Amino acid sequence: MQTENRILDGMARLFTNAAGAAQAFKAEMESMMKARFERLISDLDFVPREEFDAVRAMAAKARFDNDRLALRLTELETILGVTPPKTAGARARKPQPKGRGKRNKGKL
Repeated sequence: MQTENRILDGMARLFTNAAGAAQAFKAEMESMMKARFERLISDLDFVPREEFDAVRAMAAKARFDNDRLALRLTELETILGVTPPKTAGARARKPQPKGRGKRNKGKL
């Protein structure tokens, strides 16, 4: 047998409405936080991932082309019997570990 109780019906309606309001509040807070983070990131001038990947690919291709041309130049010099000129830029330099150059000294 089913009984009608106004107090229980009212409480059930109240809890249902409260749950809906809580979900709406959660969705509003998520969208507000997302907008704030997007604004923060755009203010910091971060590079989008797509642009970073494109420049990275260009740098890798340029490095590959540079190595290929250096090898070709060495082969041509060997064929012609020419020794490469000794200039200040052609001296063998000891490679420095990343982040330990003169410009970065004393900076963290």
